[in-house]
Amino acid sequence: MSGPSGGAGNAAGARSARAAWAELLRLPALFTVPGDALAGAAAAATRPNSRTLLAICSSLCLYEAGMALNDWADRHEDAAERPHRPLPSGRIRPTAALAAAGAFTGAGLSLAACAGRPTLAVATSLAATVWAYDLGLKRTPAGPVAMAAARGLDLLLGATASTSSRTSRNAGTIPAPRTASGLRRALPSAALLGAHTLTVTTVSRRETQGGAPLVPLTALATTTALARLLTRPSTRPGPGVFASPSDLALCTALAAAYATTAARPYFHAALNPSPPLTQRAVGGGIRATIPLQAALSARSGAPVTALLTAALAPLAGRFARKVSVT
Repeated sequence: MSGPSGGAGNAAGARSARAAWAELLRLPALFTVPGDALAGAAAAATRPNSRTLLAICSSLCLYEAGMALNDWADRHEDAAERPHRPLPSGRIRPTAALAAAGAFTGAGLSLAACAGRPTLAVATSLAATVWAYDLGLKRTPAGPVAMAAARGLDLLLGATASTSSRTSRNAGTIPAPRTASGLRRALPSAALLGAHTLTVTTVSRRETQGGAPLVPLTALATTTALARLLTRPSTRPGPGVFASPSDLALCTALAAAYATTAARPYFHAALNPSPPLTQRAVGGGIRATIPLQAALSARSGAPVTALLTAALAPLAGRFARKVSVT
């Protein structure tokens, strides 16, 4: 029978375990995930619905699968460069991290299947991209492209789920006309989000060693260009982009927030591309994902969705002060 000291030790151990898993899974970064599906629904010109929620939950699971698998794949490299991480420090066993990656992947695909077979098809492509990136592509020139593709697919997952009909749950994998149309409409938003992710991932490849100023300078230029593209009216026919002057004003404000969040740390890293400032630049790029998603929703004529997405940014910042997002 354990005494008070034993109970206190068990409680401390439980807190330590929770902290280790929060660090492994990078919980503050989860706030950057729901905006993908919401921006996809907005780009597809439909309101978020129950299937959008399924897409969000699926995305969250697949994102966490990627986080756990990433640290499992990097455990030997982290032992030399970041020994404080949960796996090399011994706080989490590698087999537990790999099992978590598999469990999260299974849960994500199951949730996507509940929204219909077309949604499951997109989620399967997303899961395959995540696993391919972590297990091999990460260290190749194709790594940033694969990560960009994953973010773009995540947005398309929201577009597919949100436009699926109730009967599509038992239909084949070929999207219905409404779903196919929604996917086409969402492609430009997916491309913009993918370009941002490509930029952040390229910078992150040097976050433990530092590098040359050219990479953060290029990231700064890309961010500026993306912010300008966000406020450019679309030439596509039909409803959606900038349905009113207020949508344009909101999108402009959110695009400015996006540029400000990402640009300052990129600029500092360009002046001094040391590992600490490069890591801050990566963190700034990750946090900038939320105002970017919100701007994409506003650009598609969904101001309420944009504001709901933007409200996630303060929460992400608050939790990022406790757990690193990189």
